[in-house]
Amino acid sequence: MSMNKILDDVTVLDLTTFVTGGFCSLMLSNQGAEVIKIERPDVGDDNRHSGPPFIDEESPYFWTVNYDKKSIELNLKKDAGREAFYDIASEADVVIQNFRPGTAEKLGVDYETVRDHCSDIVYCTISAFGESGPWSKRPGYDLLIQGMSGIMSVTGDPDGRPAKVGLPMTDLITAMWAAFGIMNALYRREQIGEGDRIELGMLDATLPWLTKQAGKVFAGESPSRMGTKDPVLAPYQTFETADGFINIACLNQKLWRQLCEAIDRPDLVADTRFETNADRVEHMTALEAELEATLEQRTTDEWLSILTEEAGVPAAPVVDVEAALSNEQVAARETVQTMDDSSRGEIPVIEHPLNFARADSGFESPPPKLGEDTRTVLKEIGYSEREIDELARQSVFGETDRQDLS
Repeated sequence: MSMNKILDDVTVLDLTTFVTGGFCSLMLSNQGAEVIKIERPDVGDDNRHSGPPFIDEESPYFWTVNYDKKSIELNLKKDAGREAFYDIASEADVVIQNFRPGTAEKLGVDYETVRDHCSDIVYCTISAFGESGPWSKRPGYDLLIQGMSGIMSVTGDPDGRPAKVGLPMTDLITAMWAAFGIMNALYRREQIGEGDRIELGMLDATLPWLTKQAGKVFAGESPSRMGTKDPVLAPYQTFETADGFINIACLNQKLWRQLCEAIDRPDLVADTRFETNADRVEHMTALEAELEATLEQRTTDEWLSILTEEAGVPAAPVVDVEAALSNEQVAARETVQTMDDSSRGEIPVIEHPLNFARADSGFESPPPKLGEDTRTVLKEIGYSEREIDELARQSVFGETDRQDLS
């Protein structure tokens, strides 16, 4: 049976740069939405140039956030560029922007203006701190939000500096909230026929993810950096082996006993310091020393065989990113694939994890070159070749289009 993608009939205009909006629209394109990136002429999304490393003067980081999208160049500071944007928006379903508060109004692409051209538009605006409050005008990026959200205060070794999570974590958190909000608004529009405006700030988006740490604060405690340890579970951390590192997660008494039996340490079960999970959390440093003294006697692979295959204890190796992208489980699930691109050759693709029984999903086309769809998109909404040429002469598009007219 041929299956359609869930968002096949949805058109998204993405005015964003970098990751917060880009990953949001990427999630929508994976489910079939037509995503049109509105990019600055001759510059484009800043993420195109955010490397190194570069491949043919383009950052592969850009690829990972922009599969299955179209790119058009529009100078929104020119009247003709704005009018072209309004014409495209009149036939769109969603607009996403991550300008600093006030910028969209200056450019004439704010919600009220766009709604005049498309009354049922779903309009999502993303900023660092939202559009209200004393910090609303401040610029903000992932590093700043990781620090201000408390994430860095609980990340890293106890005696070291606060540490940033190695991913652009708060960018991605915000992107996922934005996609969730857009889907909710589209669902509601189906019910009542009205669009909506979704406004979110990165700091607001990140705080709900504190969960365990927020719970400690609500109980009157102060969370702190614990390395790989967990504030409420033990053992639930990274241990050193003879040749590397292993993560072990014991969430209940049964698993704790299985672990002690598997590593031939029955004395730990009998030790009153480690009798219950609460006891183990209280004596976490002593517990780590006892376990690591045993675990460092064998290699990671040897322990994995003993713990996971024989004893049924949740354990896994700590691997680098290259190994994470190329192991047998990832291969079996076809999570990392390749895609042919006429200009770039074969490029890698990390698929998204949603697998529906009654709908299709997945990426089909490579990330766009800057402005490669400008003329196609305008023709699709009714512009003639002569009208597009005139916009090019007015410098509404990039230099390449102007050169084509000379």
